[in-house]
Amino acid sequence: MRGVTRGWAVALTAVTVAAGLAGCTGSGDGDGKAATRSSAPAVAKACANGSFTWTGVKKTDRLTGVSAPEPSRGRTIRTTNPIERVYTPKPSVRTEGPALPPAEVLFSLGKKIGEIDSDAATLADVNGDTWAFTDVHQKAPNLDSRFSEVSDPGETVQYAGVREWEGDFRHTCPGGRTTTGHARNWTVDLQGILSCDEYVDSGIARQAARLSCEPGSPATRNT
Repeated sequence: MRGVTRGWAVALTAVTVAAGLAGCTGSGDGDGKAATRSSAPAVAKACANGSFTWTGVKKTDRLTGVSAPEPSRGRTIRTTNPIERVYTPKPSVRTEGPALPPAEVLFSLGKKIGEIDSDAATLADVNGDTWAFTDVHQKAPNLDSRFSEVSDPGETVQYAGVREWEGDFRHTCPGGRTTTGHARNWTVDLQGILSCDEYVDSGIARQAARLSCEPGSPATRNT
């Protein structure tokens, strides 16, 4: 039995910290008063009535977790091996130009891919409805409590994944001010079970098999 190998999928985030500058002024009796001024330049905000244009929008099914194989030998068993995480999906919005709320960018992307059904031009115009897709802090799906009853020959492997969407955008305001950038978020929470001794037709299932099954097993091969 092979353990799950985790050697890929590292998420990088960039954080910019603006430091304040503190200045001191002295008084005749020696008491000092500190005045703090920000050194960060003011960032212009994008208009609220601009329009989005998207290019290069694509979807990708990404493997997020896989279990170690366990034998069933044709019997009906309840799988017990936990799914170990190999990738953590995270919403991302990167921009250049006048600042845009990340939720507005994700709202526009959600409408573009059909995840969000709304006639509102902007998220600010929405009255009452909410969507997880617009949350830039949306958490990855939990991999716990996914045990199933299976009856497959050979060794059985559980796996999980998500469907990620991403694309490049241009936000144009009346008068020509433009913000460009790239956005990504996930939608569908995928899960499945495979037998190492049988061929699979799913990309993420084959990826899971290659991480967990014995090398050369039918599930690891391209059909």
